[in-house]
Order: sequence, then structure tokens, then C-alpha cells
Amino acid sequence: MDRLAIDYLKRAKIRLEVLEVLYEKGDYPDVVREAQEVVELALKAVLRLIGVEVPRVHDVGKILGKYEDSLPEEIRQNLKKIAIISKRLRKERELSFYGAEDFIPLEEYTAEEALQAINDAKFVVDTVTRAFKVR
Repeated sequence: MDRLAIDYLKRAKIRLEVLEVLYEKGDYPDVVREAQEVVELALKAVLRLIGVEVPRVHDVGKILGKYEDSLPEEIRQNLKKIAIISKRLRKERELSFYGAEDFIPLEEYTAEEALQAINDAKFVVDTVTRAFKVR
């Protein structure tokens, strides 16, 4: 197996644990930001594992769709949900980190949004891990 892809998955799993700490501290915007990075790492691992050059973009959900026939069944069955998660979290990437004059991240993001981001990141990592039988 591709060692770099395995590294991506291991780091995604470690970051999942960090999401819990950020959540407990009430740092909901950083939960959302880090969840996006977890999903990005996991999906880029998938691309490497099927032999596709990893693009330098943050949302690779659509790209996975182009290679649907090369994906393990577990991922194909969940591809639509995975792509939606990747796209949604990508949209939140900069805003959750930097905010804006009229959008203060710690004031705007809720516990529910952070919990959704955690659950989505766990879903993606668990799906990828099962699909490729990686520990």
C-alpha cells in the first residue's frame, strides 16, 4: 500500500481526536476547520490508493466521482454523501478560520454545527478505513 496514503489516514485519525478536545473547549469554529482537514486528508488518501495524482485543492469530492469505477464498493455506496460533506466543509474552511468583519467565528459557530462536522469527519474516515481495510 502507498505509504503516504496510509500516513494521511493515520493523521486524519489523530486529528479526529483533536476535534473532541476543541469541542470540549467550545472552540466550534476550529472544530469545523479541522474537520475539513480531516476529510481532505482521508479523501486524498483514497486518490493515492487508487493511483490518482492528488490535486492541490481542498475539496476532492467531485474528483472522486470521476474515478468511481476504481473505488472500493464501500466508498461507491457512500460517494454522494462523502462529496456533499467535502463540499460543505470546504465552503466553511476560510470563514471558520479567519472570519470576517461581520462574522466573528467564536460568536457564529454553534455546538450543533461543530458536532455535525465531527460526525461527518468520523463518517468519512471510518468509510475510507473500512473500504481499504486500514487500521
